[in-house]
Order: sequence, then structure tokens, then C-alpha cells
Amino acid sequence: YGRFEMDTWYYSPYPEPYASCHKLYICEYSLKYFRKKATLLRHLAKLEARHPPGDEIYRSPPPPPNSPGACSSAVANPPIAVFEVDGKANKVYCQNLCLLSKLFLDHKTLYYDVDPFLFYVLCEVDADGYHTVGYFSKEKNCQDNYNLACILTLPCYQRKGYGKFLISFAYQLSHLEGKPGTAERPLSDLGAVSFRSYWTRQVLDVLRDCRGDISVQDISDRTMMMPSDILETLKQLNLLQYWKGSHYIAANPKVVEEYWRIYSGAGGRWLEVDLKCLHWQPLTAGPGRLK
Repeated sequence: YGRFEMDTWYYSPYPEPYASCHKLYICEYSLKYFRKKATLLRHLAKLEARHPPGDEIYRSPPPPPNSPGACSSAVANPPIAVFEVDGKANKVYCQNLCLLSKLFLDHKTLYYDVDPFLFYVLCEVDADGYHTVGYFSKEKNCQDNYNLACILTLPCYQRKGYGKFLISFAYQLSHLEGKPGTAERPLSDLGAVSFRSYWTRQVLDVLRDCRGDISVQDISDRTMMMPSDILETLKQLNLLQYWKGSHYIAANPKVVEEYWRIYSGAGGRWLEVDLKCLHWQPLTAGPGRLK
């Protein structure tokens, strides 16, 4: 896969004869798979579109022109981009993406029925093209308030903040839609760790800025998190108290600040989403977005 060779973690239902191969060669641009490296190289020699299909909806901001070495929370090196790919319009690509991700996800069951989903594909960008590093999927018309169905950062690109970036990206889309969301269950082990880390940071962010009383609904309005996820996070932080038959948030500023020092430094760098670089409209925003 690109310049990497990865050991897989789980079975994925690739068709025969590919399923029986000891090693598969996968194009990091088109995600097509091959049994021989020579076949992959011939494919790459003819490949013109070195990026995912669909629309590029995000490109990370460049560093300031007068300070090229400066690094804000949204600047990525190398730059990153996000493509929105419609499973119905780009069926083969999305099926290949699902087959690839199943090699590293235990609970994934979606392989071929990709029509109802949108895929948000994260890439590193360089002179050679757009290198797929991860993605999350989202159901087009979900009745359960799921803003994310499946998420993966490929193992060779992990520990760079991309998982938390994808989660943050999903919640930024929820902000633009104007409705709270949550991840589809069950969460993978790695997914659960990433989501709890993200939820904790978001809740602490709100509590740090709070002056006076605040409710779970207030936090939900600011973060687009579901109230159930907020309650779970508050319980884990021991910031939820029960008195006279009701729960209330007991957010002592000193305690919140201590939690913030612990959690803000955990898990490495947080790669933020720069909203000025996000060009996207909700699916139902107009005739041009209806699929």
C-alpha cells in the first residue's frame, strides 16, 4: 500500500483468487487490489486521477507566509484534504474502501451495500497525489442521529492525530446540519478510546468557559454531542451529582482546570478543523445536494 507494507488484523471478504493470496497490492489512490506488484505498477503508470472520486470539501490551511515554520492547530504537514464520496455514484471505490478497512476493523459488516452512505476520505497531499490515510462513513438519511457509522485510520498513518480529526470533522458537519449526533454502536476498541477522549475534551472546553449554571442541553447545543454521551462523560469525570431526585452538574472550576491539564496533554497533538477551509452543505440544503 503506497510505500508501506502492513500486517492485517482481521479477515476481509475479498473475492477469489485475491482472498487466498498471502499478500495483496493495493493502489493508494483508486484502492484497486492486485495479486502482483508488476500489475499494480502497470496500473499506476496509466492512472491519471491520483485522488479519491467525489468532491474535495476541505484542504488544511497553509502556514503563515511570513512564518513558514509556524504551526497552528489546523496546519498539517504534509497538508491534508477531505473528499466527500457518494457510495451510490462511486460504488466500486467505496466497496474497495470497505474491504480494505475490514482488514483492520473487527465489527465492520458493511462491504457491498454502499449506496445509502457517504464516505469522507482523508488524504495526505504531496506532489505525487492524494494518499488515502483514513475515512469515516455516514448514512445519508439516518433516523437514529448517527453522524458517523464507521471510522478508520490506516495503521501506517496512526498516532498523527487523524482519528480525532475525523471525529471532529463529523461533529463540524453536525454543526452545519444543526442537529446533534453520535457514533453508531458498537464502537471498536480503538474507536471507543478516541471518542471518549474527544467527548471529554469538548465537555471540559465548555465547562472551562462557563460562568454560572449550565445544563446538559446547553453543552449539547454548543458541541452537537448527544445528551446521553454528555451524561456518560460527566459521570466518568465525577462531575455529575444526584440531589433530591435530580442530577446536576457539579463543575468546580479548580477541578475542571485540573482535568483539563490532564486531558489536554494526553493523546498527542490535536489537529483542528479550520471552518474557513470547509466547503460543504447538508444533503437536504438544496436541489443540488439531493442524491
